[in-house]
Amino acid sequence: MARTPAHPYAFFDLRVLRSERLGPSMARVTFGGESVDGFVTAGRDQRFKIFLPHPHQDAPVMPRDSDGDTWFADWRALDPAVRGIMRSYTVRGRRPGELDVDFALHMDGASGPAARWAAAAAPGDRVTVLGPTGPDNGGYDFRPPPGAPVVMAGDLTALPAIAGNLAWLPAGTPAQVWIDVPEPGDRQDLPTASAAQVSWVSPGGLLDAVRAATIPDGAYAWIAGESAAVKALRRHLVNERGLDRRAVTFTGYWRRGATEEDLLAEVVAGGSPATEE
Repeated sequence: MARTPAHPYAFFDLRVLRSERLGPSMARVTFGGESVDGFVTAGRDQRFKIFLPHPHQDAPVMPRDSDGDTWFADWRALDPAVRGIMRSYTVRGRRPGELDVDFALHMDGASGPAARWAAAAAPGDRVTVLGPTGPDNGGYDFRPPPGAPVVMAGDLTALPAIAGNLAWLPAGTPAQVWIDVPEPGDRQDLPTASAAQVSWVSPGGLLDAVRAATIPDGAYAWIAGESAAVKALRRHLVNERGLDRRAVTFTGYWRRGATEEDLLAEVVAGGSPATEE
């Protein structure tokens, strides 16, 4: 029986403190606010929900008096043209009074509403965040067994999560990492105490790079990014490399040919298109 996390999620009204471009394809937005220190991350690939205003709004419109059990239904009941634009993102950094979030600005030649918002974010811009109130929460997936060698692969959208995973890994942990980024300027320094080998891959080259590598016995794998690429990587690791499927964590963050709104509509309808086999 799965253990229930001890710490729930709560809503936080935040404002942009500053923003910066990290490269041609990514921006970092730093948020603050009176309640921000109540947001507590477990590190790793800690995810949360962010609600953004529509271009004609000063702040996202949110349901009143929602709680952890009813917020999604209450949000869905609002007019889609009015309610806050909901997206899932990963914590990139957390300090007293500040929360860093990295936004991919364009994937597959297109930018969605969150990327457009991030590209224009200015100090004082308002958002609402649904995030954890303690580290023991269900909002992260990177859970390697103690002592296991680690394999990670992902594209630009997975870069913030990979960075968090690397920062969390215990000292000396063997790790092989492949990251597909659109431009050489999108490469980042990724501090870690682990014994990580990080390889930057040209667009579309993740599967070939992993196929050419030696994967150690007993490895734990974490893969994320474009849905079809993630599924192909998982099949390779499980079917061709013989990894236990329970040792492969995989998440589709986006899908080629589908807009963010298309994917959200499928989730709202009860599906999980990013991770289905």
